[in-house]
Amino acid sequence: MKATSIRARLLLSLLPLFLLAEAVVGTITYRYVLHESHALFDYHLEQMALSLRDQGEVPAPPVPPEERQQFDFVVQIWNADGSKVYISQARSRARLPDRATLGFADVVTEGERWRVYSLLARGRVIQIGQPYLVRERIAAAAALRSLTPLLVIAPLGALASWWLGGLALKPVVRVTRELRRRDARRLDPVPDEGLPAEIEPMVRQLNGLLDRLRHAFAAQRAFVADAAHELRTPLAALKLQAGLLGRARDDQARSEALQTLRSGIDRATHLIDQLLTLARSEPEAVASAEPVDLAAIAREAVSELRAIAESQGVRLELRAPGALPLTGEPEALHGLVRNLVDNAIRHTPEGSQVEIALAVDGGEATLTVDDEGPGIPAEDRERVFDRFFSRTSGDRGGSGLGLAIVRAIVERHGGGIALGDSPRGGLRVSVRLPASEAAAPARSPSPRS
Repeated sequence: MKATSIRARLLLSLLPLFLLAEAVVGTITYRYVLHESHALFDYHLEQMALSLRDQGEVPAPPVPPEERQQFDFVVQIWNADGSKVYISQARSRARLPDRATLGFADVVTEGERWRVYSLLARGRVIQIGQPYLVRERIAAAAALRSLTPLLVIAPLGALASWWLGGLALKPVVRVTRELRRRDARRLDPVPDEGLPAEIEPMVRQLNGLLDRLRHAFAAQRAFVADAAHELRTPLAALKLQAGLLGRARDDQARSEALQTLRSGIDRATHLIDQLLTLARSEPEAVASAEPVDLAAIAREAVSELRAIAESQGVRLELRAPGALPLTGEPEALHGLVRNLVDNAIRHTPEGSQVEIALAVDGGEATLTVDDEGPGIPAEDRERVFDRFFSRTSGDRGGSGLGLAIVRAIVERHGGGIALGDSPRGGLRVSVRLPASEAAAPARSPSPRS
């Protein structure tokens, strides 16, 4: 369906109001002119009577029939004894009553309605009459002539409204043309100078969206470039390890090369998984939030990592309330807990412990992970959130994406993350997320080892 322009909608909405105003003004004007016309006719009757009061006996002169049709008044003058002094010959032979009511009166004679003015002067009664039919015809013609300007103004007003509407919408047309000339590569702000107050907020929001898209595309390009750079090394290592496996001369060398190849494949798989998780965890990614239990998610994530921790001689301890409800994305929150615990396991020496604690503090859900590793110097604590930044290397070294993923998930849920010194001597990661109203403070969380 073709969209209707604002200009047409404005005109269509104003046209009925304009026509209604014209009708009201026309009706009032028509009635006013009718009333004024009748008042003027009454004035003429009165002036005619006053002009005849000083006259003597006036004989009725003969009037040709064609002139008689043009004379719209009847004049009667009689003495106090009832004798006629003067009778005019009007367009009709209708006679006014012999008895008169002084002043103005409405009289019906021979089925015709008359407006009559009677005056007593010097013992004579002067009576002037005019048919209502004639009065209304002349008055209606005058009233209709008074409506002619309104009939001329109506189309001119519609044209003026159309032109003024287009003039007022020029800024919208300008913004539309500016956007039509752009493509996906032009994300610079739209000029917002001289815009009306109704359009300026929309353009500002549009510029905000373009700015967010520009940053998102820049981050995406940087992510793709970094990912390509980071994948190049493990893929080259896999190629080299496959070559070593092919050149192995005995079973022992072949077994060692195969084990090395499997470890390389595991590291490459972990890196790809981390990249995909980071892409899904970006704040710009689209996903739906739902009520979740962070305590249950944490138990599941810790349970999945317990075997890995035990294989590296690390003990996991989880302290959490029975339930910790909040609104979020289950998979993203599961990845948050898993990455924090996995990061702690990788940097904790053998025979030590990683402690995970959940609680509610001031309407926020708090998640803290403490390890006994070397920690992170204060000057590097902001850099570790950058993609692919890693302070360790080797088999237990990470991909440099774990904390970047965690921060993306936290920002996506409207929370905060901070790094500090752990009471256990290593690193403490503290995450704060908005908790649901149903979440109650955890008084005495029971440890789970």
